[in-house]
Amino acid sequence: QVQLVESGGGLVQAGGSLRLSCAASGRTFRSYIMGWFRQAPGKDREFVAGIGWSGGSTYYADSVKERFTISRDNAKNTVSLQMNILKPEDTAVYYCAASRVFSRSHGDFGSWGRGTQVTVSS
Repeated sequence: QVQLVESGGGLVQAGGSLRLSCAASGRTFRSYIMGWFRQAPGKDREFVAGIGWSGGSTYYADSVKERFTISRDNAKNTVSLQMNILKPEDTAVYYCAASRVFSRSHGDFGSWGRGTQVTVSS
């Protein structure tokens, strides 16, 4: 498994931007599909974005498409989530996760970070 640590969360006004980063340990980072999930209070954890091994394939939840961009740097063992045009409904704890398969299901991701809080004020 890979160990993951998120950073970059915070408080931002609606319409603003934030960039989340996830640092991974281990030499097998490039063998994982990486994803971002989020969980708002009282709601289930939901898929946000995913990226393939080389970074050439990306996929997004409809709610964030055109606003969020996922990227990865295999040389630095990092994956990032650039979030633009943030909305109050984007408020949640955001988690970085690693999987061996392309999936939108949190059950297919075996390694998780502890999360970083993103709060968007109206």
